[in-house]
Amino acid sequence: MSTRTLNLDDKLYQYLLDASLREHPVLTELRELNRHHPHASMQIAPEQGQFMALLVKLIGARRTLEVGVFTGYSTLATALALPPDGSIVACDISREYTDIGRRYWEKTGVAHKIDLRIAPAIDTLDALIAQGQGGSFDFAFIDADKTAYDAYYERCLTLLRQGGLIVVDNVLWSGAVASEATDADTAALQAFNRKLHADQRIDLAMLPIADGLTLARKH
Repeated sequence: MSTRTLNLDDKLYQYLLDASLREHPVLTELRELNRHHPHASMQIAPEQGQFMALLVKLIGARRTLEVGVFTGYSTLATALALPPDGSIVACDISREYTDIGRRYWEKTGVAHKIDLRIAPAIDTLDALIAQGQGGSFDFAFIDADKTAYDAYYERCLTLLRQGGLIVVDNVLWSGAVASEATDADTAALQAFNRKLHADQRIDLAMLPIADGLTLARKH
């Protein structure tokens, strides 16, 4: 038996989906729509969405943050996992992309849970902190511009309660983080990963799910 993570070829990956994915039909519909989007690579993997939804349920999350919405698949997966009185503050700068997601949020009856803020995420997070909402959120998902990950992380850490969970996407960056950086995004992710490895404010796990997923639990 291997002691390292198994590589997934297409056949085994399809088996994984067939054997475990329980995707809401509207999530499937949105994912299929995104398949043809010019920025389809910004879509999270379906097994990642299901894993995040399970995490939300496991920690009993009610108030969540999302930095980077795109067309709203991850937002919808989280909203469906939240209790009826749960809420998401969702941060994005594109009304064009998020308007796509809004249709699917409404279709599943969870739009009332989603407080979409069209503005730079730093501004939204800073405003929440200024309003005294530090320590009041349970869960945060970061999936936006990589050079700002550190800034998003610090603000989300402030806004999370003790025991709250931050989930960060793209931390393996298609494997580029394991080589010398030749662009700003890769360099930023490498620095971010080093920082979290040494950060004693959190419990940490980096998982090879999709493009790499880091879990950081606030002490």
